[in-house]
Amino acid sequence: MINGVSIYARELKSHDAEQLLQYEKKNRSFFEQFSMVRTDDFYTLEGQNNRLETLHKEEEGDKGYFFGIFQKNTDHLIGTVNLFQVIRGSLQSAFIGYFLDQDYNGKGYTTEAVRFLVAYAFDHLQLHRIEAGVMPHNKASIRVLEKAGFHKEGLAKKNVKINGKWEDHQVLAIINPDDL
Repeated sequence: MINGVSIYARELKSHDAEQLLQYEKKNRSFFEQFSMVRTDDFYTLEGQNNRLETLHKEEEGDKGYFFGIFQKNTDHLIGTVNLFQVIRGSLQSAFIGYFLDQDYNGKGYTTEAVRFLVAYAFDHLQLHRIEAGVMPHNKASIRVLEKAGFHKEGLAKKNVKINGKWEDHQVLAIINPDDL
């Protein structure tokens, strides 16, 4: 578990599948503006159980780390934050991704979660670099990353297919300060 000021993050387990499903269904139309295509079976309990099983295997293989973001005062799941495409060897890098329940946006929770996942990645996983890609019109997400210490590196043209359209992504990154 990673403790923050007003939230904490922990690895999601199979017993979290129902709460994760409700969170995903509640925010479906909001998240689909920014995410890759999700099939209808993603929005089933079986789909979420399969997702958690796959993510657990990713962690076992040191390929990805997926956490739920919970409010400290209620233990309610309000978001997810993850490291994916972990690459070892000469790169020691990963991508970061996150989603927050629409009702909790604008309260600083995502910035807090990104900050403590970056610290976890650098201090515990010994990563050198973390990268993020954000659609340029998603100013709130870019601001989250900038507040967490990420710097802009450039624009990846037609980088990710979202809602059937190839979207540009602003590339942001942060380097482990111990490696500077």
